[in-house]
Amino acid sequence: MSMIKHRKSKFRHVFGQAVKNDQCYDDIRVSRVTWDSAFCAVNPKFVAIIVEASGGGAFLVLPLHKTGRIDKSYPTVCGHTGPVLDIDWCPHNDQVIASGSEDCTVMVWQIPENGLVTPLSEPVVVLEGHSKRVGVITWHPTARNVLLSAGCDNVIIIWNVGTGEAMITLDDMHPDVIYNVCWNRSGSLICTSCKDKGIRVIDPRKETILAEKEKAHEGARPMRAIFLADGNILTTGFSRMSERQVALWNMQNIEEPMSVTEMDTSNGVLLPFYDPDTSVVYLCGKGDSSIRYFEITDEAPYVHFLNTFASKEPQRGMGFMSKRGLDVNKCEIARFYKLHERKCEPIVMTVPRKSEMFQDDLYPDTAGPDPALEAEDWFEGKNGDPILISLKNGYVPGKNREIKVVKKNILDSKVPKKSEHSSHANKSASSTPSIVIYKNLLLELLHKCV
Repeated sequence: MSMIKHRKSKFRHVFGQAVKNDQCYDDIRVSRVTWDSAFCAVNPKFVAIIVEASGGGAFLVLPLHKTGRIDKSYPTVCGHTGPVLDIDWCPHNDQVIASGSEDCTVMVWQIPENGLVTPLSEPVVVLEGHSKRVGVITWHPTARNVLLSAGCDNVIIIWNVGTGEAMITLDDMHPDVIYNVCWNRSGSLICTSCKDKGIRVIDPRKETILAEKEKAHEGARPMRAIFLADGNILTTGFSRMSERQVALWNMQNIEEPMSVTEMDTSNGVLLPFYDPDTSVVYLCGKGDSSIRYFEITDEAPYVHFLNTFASKEPQRGMGFMSKRGLDVNKCEIARFYKLHERKCEPIVMTVPRKSEMFQDDLYPDTAGPDPALEAEDWFEGKNGDPILISLKNGYVPGKNREIKVVKKNILDSKVPKKSEHSSHANKSASSTPSIVIYKNLLLELLHKCV
C-alpha cells in the first residue's frame, strides 16, 4: 500500500458558503437566451444581470446592498433592440458598463453613482461595426477606454470608446464563431477559442497570429481559453467521448498540452474564472450545481485539484467579484454571484485562519482601478502592467477619482479629437462605425465642469 502524499498548499482548505436568503437578490427573471456567456457581471459597487425583456434586450444593475426581493417595476438598462448576450464592467470606472447584443451593436452605459431610479435607454456611446450578433465583450485590463468585441460574423473589433472609432478589425483569423476572447495581464496579446476547435494567440496591433493549436479539444461542444499570469493558457472543452477537460498550454510550444485533466461527462460548458493573485482557477459549468477549483503551479502536473463547492440548484450563469470588492477581514479570497432561474445568490470562498491580522500571503498587491495607459498610447504600441494597490486596509473607492474619470472618458480631449480628425473620419465613413453621443448627457457634464 503506497502512502498518500499531500501537496502543501495554503488553499487546500478553502471552502465555499452560500449567503443567507435575506442577502440574495430575489424575483429576477434571468435571461433564457441560448448563448454561453456568464449573464452576470459584478464590481465593488454593482451587480449586473441580463434579464428577460419583451421587445428588446435589457439588464438589471443593482447596488450590492440592494438585496431581497427586487420589484418587477425596478428600472433596467434597456436600450438594445435585441436580447443582450454579454456584459462587462469597465475595470477603470465602477460606473461604466458595456453590453453586446443580438441587434449587432455594442453600447457603453454610464450608471448613476447610487444606481438607477428610472429606466436607462440612452447609452453614452453606440458602437456599430458588426454584421451579426455580438456575443463577446471585454475591456482592456490596463489601457483606459479600450474595448474589444467579437461577433457571430467571426470578426474581432477593438474600439477607442472615447472617440467611438473602430481602431483595429481582425476579420480574417477565425473561420467560424468565436466562443471567447481573453487579454493577457498587460493587454499586449489576446487568446481566442473558436468553433473550429482551435485556440489562437494574437498580437492585435500587429494583426498577426503568434501561436495556433488546431483541435485543442476534440469534442464539438464549446471551448474556453484564458491567459494565466505567467503567459500560459488554460482551456476548457470536451473530448471526443464528450468528457469535459481542462488543459494547460505553453504558448512557446503549443503543439502538446502541458497537462490535460478529465473531469466528467456532463454537457454544460465550463466557464473558467481565474485569480492571478492566488493562481487559483474556478470552473463553473453552465447547468451544473457545483464549482470546482484548482491551483496552478509550476510543478507537474501543474493543475492541482483543490476542492468542490456543491449545492442543490443548477446555475444559469455566474458573476465573479474583483479582488477590490472582497472582505479581507474574513479571509475571503473569492466571491461568486450565482444565477438561478429567479434569483442571484452570492457564494463566498474563504481560507480558514485563526488570526485576525491582515493575511498578506493571501492578499498580495492586486490590480487597482487606475489605468496604466491612455487609449492613444496603447494603439501607438505602448504596453503597461496593471497598477497595483494594497488591500491591507480594505479597498475604499475614491469618489473624486471616479468623477474625473467619467469626465475624461467623454470630454477630456476625446470629443475634440474626433472633430480635429473629422476629415479623416469622412474619408473612411463607410468603414468607420457610427457613434451616438447624446446631447443631454454632454450638456449635463459640461455644466458640471463649469
